[in-house]
Amino acid sequence: MILEENIRLIFGLKVRMHRQEKELSLSELAKKAEMSVSYINEIEKGKKYPKRNKITALASALNVTYDELVSLKISKKLGAISKLLNSNILQELPLDVFGLEPRNLLELMSDAPSKLSAFINTIVEISRNYNLTVENFYFSVLRSYQEIHDNYFEEIEIAAKEFRTNVLTSDETLEVQLERYLKGTCNYTIDEEELSEHQALETFRSILRIGTDGAPTLLINKKLNERRRTFIYAREAAFQVLKLSERSNTYSWMQVKSFDMLFNDYMATYFAGAVLVPEEELIQDIDAIINSNSFSSEHFIDLILKHNTSPETFMYRMMSILPKHFGLNKIFFLRLDHKPGENRYSLTKELHLDGLHSPHGTVLSEHYCRRWISLKIFEDLVKTREEGSTNKYLCDAQVSKYITSGKEYFCISVARALPLVDETIDTSITIGFLMDDNFKQKSKLWQSEKVRMEFVNETCERCPSTDCSVRASEAVVLQKEQKEKERMVALESLLGKGVVS
Repeated sequence: MILEENIRLIFGLKVRMHRQEKELSLSELAKKAEMSVSYINEIEKGKKYPKRNKITALASALNVTYDELVSLKISKKLGAISKLLNSNILQELPLDVFGLEPRNLLELMSDAPSKLSAFINTIVEISRNYNLTVENFYFSVLRSYQEIHDNYFEEIEIAAKEFRTNVLTSDETLEVQLERYLKGTCNYTIDEEELSEHQALETFRSILRIGTDGAPTLLINKKLNERRRTFIYAREAAFQVLKLSERSNTYSWMQVKSFDMLFNDYMATYFAGAVLVPEEELIQDIDAIINSNSFSSEHFIDLILKHNTSPETFMYRMMSILPKHFGLNKIFFLRLDHKPGENRYSLTKELHLDGLHSPHGTVLSEHYCRRWISLKIFEDLVKTREEGSTNKYLCDAQVSKYITSGKEYFCISVARALPLVDETIDTSITIGFLMDDNFKQKSKLWQSEKVRMEFVNETCERCPSTDCSVRASEAVVLQKEQKEKERMVALESLLGKGVVS
């Protein structure tokens, strides 16, 4: 079924295309068709669909038939537009996040239809080859949205602060107060037994079930400790406080059905983090960290424990507060998972503010540099475990200097066993600061003598280091690039410089 909006868009594009082919300006077409310039402009943008007599006038002015203008068939020149409209992808893409409407995209395409059609077809082909899905696109859009806003959302911070002031006022634990809020104010039923009856769901943290009467029941995994239950309760409260109706019913994603659902889940998670780790308190904590010229792993872990939250939540909150209140926005966040004994590491979460920093996940098929603190800390975690240590978390810091680019990053990493999902999997959370002049002026961390410096690179396949004892792969990509350069030099020597393109 073709949407009415699409019919208007197709008609407007055809009018615009024929006008441009006839080399007519808007005013010239308006004069010939005896209409106003503003009305023709609204037609071309898909905002208005003219009556029969006006379509006849437009057809005559453009020297085309009436049937050609009203037909929903689109010329080959606008083939990519036809694909977009027929697939309804314009309704799926979250264009509004970037202040766009479908007509904006189609208008851009109609300005250079042949080139943009080829471009879109190329993107579609790349997506097929790399098995990219709409879900991948949604997550990419969300990360872009976070980056645009420096991962700071003032309205959510305000809502979380008001919630703490108006609801969380007693001396009881956050878990008790949040549970009471969900049950008393939001009419939740909380069930800690039913999930355990379904073996296939034993790794789920929580599932929300809505009854036929509309009453919500939160099925929560009874293996969760107080800290994890508290976070889930805070996240459920967020959906109520922020009035977010479209959402997932599971704590971890099973299927991304729409961007709004993904976006709302993120906003709820952000709210929960802001409730558990208040902005004002975190500003003081970060100030103490970055203005100390001696980094202390023990102190950093103490701050995480102080807020009774996970390293991931604490360090992700840092990613929100650092740009806004400290002017440090050239930072990245990484989460890597690793199964002890294996030689592969999975980058499961990343966020880069103010540009793409190193390391990042664009080379998933290659071996990440084993000198990254994010990877080395896994070995330390195994050692402490073998020694019988009962430490909840392990923390370390490192200055990473990239061999090829020369860029330096101050990196803080915390490792722990991945809870509930699979106790045999470890995870590391890392936050990294680009050590530019701004960082060195606003922080004393880089002066810490306790923090060692390591020469690192993106991946083993691209690394020129010849004395690396932890290399996981030969530098096959780098060697290939070097051979290509040698061939180019030889060609230029043979044919003359500037001849070889």
